[in-house]
Amino acid sequence: RRTDATIPIWVAATVLALDQLTKVWAAAALDSQVIDVFWKLRLNLTTNTGFAFSAAQGFGPFLGVLALVVTVVLWRMRQRFSGALSNVALGMVVGGALGNVADRCFRSPRWGRGAVIDFIDLQFWPIFNVADMAIVTGVAILSVRMWFDQRGEVPLA
Repeated sequence: RRTDATIPIWVAATVLALDQLTKVWAAAALDSQVIDVFWKLRLNLTTNTGFAFSAAQGFGPFLGVLALVVTVVLWRMRQRFSGALSNVALGMVVGGALGNVADRCFRSPRWGRGAVIDFIDLQFWPIFNVADMAIVTGVAILSVRMWFDQRGEVPLA
């Protein structure tokens, strides 16, 4: 159904826009400084050519293609997730993945070899960005949904 696709599309577009806007801000404002926000939260600019938690450094092109493949697979599976919250979660995962893929494609040093900008630093966890938050939250919601489906219970999402 066409209306089912509008929720994840709007959420993905919103996540992508927020992610890219915050990364542009971080690249400009945090270039030579760290901002302490509250308790352990600080804003600290870094780049990542790997994937989650800075693993697999230097595999950016492969990871970009992998992220696109996973995004397409998730999108094609969207009929499985019929609830509004599941559609929001799907949009979060897709938007976050596209945000990080955009960095890999268009950021320095050259097309397809770019590094993802990370800047949210909790000091006890690897530095991350808005796209990472959206992906983790969306995957958690979808995982709970699948767990309920397998148990035959009525899902919340």
